Amino acid sequence: MVSFIGDNLMQQSVSLLQVKDPLFKRMGASRLARFAIDDERRMKIVEMGGLQELLNMLAGAKDDRTRKEALKALSALSQSDEVVGALHNAGAISVIRSTLDTSQDAEIEKFKSNLLKRFQDIKYDILSEDDVEK
Repeated sequence: MVSFIGDNLMQQSVSLLQVKDPLFKRMGASRLARFAIDDERRMKIVEMGGLQELLNMLAGAKDDRTRKEALKALSALSQSDEVVGALHNAGAISVIRSTLDTSQDAEIEKFKSNLLKRFQDIKYDILSEDDVEK
């Protein structure tokens, strides 16, 4: 029963990421970050589409608070090597690298560099295909 309730709340949180209002997106991302406490739950979030929705949220974010919540949730999910693989397959490196840097919020830069370091730790090349062609 507990698992079902948790799954239901995770699914609701993923659904919040699909709403246009950035406040709801941030709430959904924040909740997913709190759910991502073990590899099983992290993979469940991936299976529910949360990973792709977080990347969409990050790519479309118009403000630092929204970017930060998306990066924070992705960072929590990336504690699992399996999720890092899923992030890589979803094209996360270019989305993360293209996230605007800000002087207003040092945490954004911290989350970005930690995520990119996770890819390097697992031996994913963080150079995008564009960089390789040049």
